[in-house]
Amino acid sequence: MKIIVGTRGSKLALIQTNWVVEALKKANPGIEFEVKVIKTKGDLVTHLPLHKIGDKGLFTKEIEQHLLDKEIDLAVHSMKDMPSTLPEGLKFANVPKREDPRDVLVLKEGYTNLDDLPKGAKIGTGSKRRTYQLLKYRPDLEIVPIRGNIDTRIRKIEDENLHGIVLAASGLIRADLEERISYYIPTDVMVPAPAQGALAIEIRKDDSIIEDIVSHIKDEATEIQVAAERGFLTGVNGSCHVPMGAYCDIKGDNITLTGLYGDEDGNKLVIKSLEGKIEDASKLGFELADIVLKEYNNL
Repeated sequence: MKIIVGTRGSKLALIQTNWVVEALKKANPGIEFEVKVIKTKGDLVTHLPLHKIGDKGLFTKEIEQHLLDKEIDLAVHSMKDMPSTLPEGLKFANVPKREDPRDVLVLKEGYTNLDDLPKGAKIGTGSKRRTYQLLKYRPDLEIVPIRGNIDTRIRKIEDENLHGIVLAASGLIRADLEERISYYIPTDVMVPAPAQGALAIEIRKDDSIIEDIVSHIKDEATEIQVAAERGFLTGVNGSCHVPMGAYCDIKGDNITLTGLYGDEDGNKLVIKSLEGKIEDASKLGFELADIVLKEYNNL
């Protein structure tokens, strides 16, 4: 049996896809896997900020079409890139173990954290969620918009004379660049993107064989966190045009879900938390979204 796995062609996408393939091979010996690279709109248009070229789905639509056309058997994405609803005929298979969900700073030599940066320090990020949370904590910072893969962004510290950049911890760890991390930003300072650090394995709804093959690498704690965080994403109808984040912390049978939602200009930013049971993860996401939107609309 041969399974064709679709992915974007970026260095990180290939690292993530190969990690999934290796885990699947280990759990399903005797099955052959082939990786197929598919270019997406987000890969082709690199000179504009993400919110200027479309919505969530920039890095997924073309791959999903290959899946629907049965040119691939499953697709591997970063879960944080996935829209709140999937195309008709597709669904998520089980979710493998999540990497560190936090955002991190990669800083110029001589700096170690968010507090020792000089007044007016220049920090690079293309994310509104990261931008407005940084400015909430340090209003004096100058935020410089950047895009590109991990290596390109790190190079911009020198090329654009930045004090540092914000990236996802998971990408750096998976790319074997953990030593470049200067500072892990606590989740109470910067709420991560919903499901940041988790991988999405997308399959056809009617494909029970592939679903069973993927089920061998599922991680229950990650599934709970993803259900809660994506429940919030769906509840606020989040897009890349507005700052929006969610993080679920598990303690025993209980979870605490924190959600962030704001306007496009960062003038309004609501952050709230809600506690509940692990079995109500998705429902808690929707409940928190309702609370956050009510407060947001009253501002």
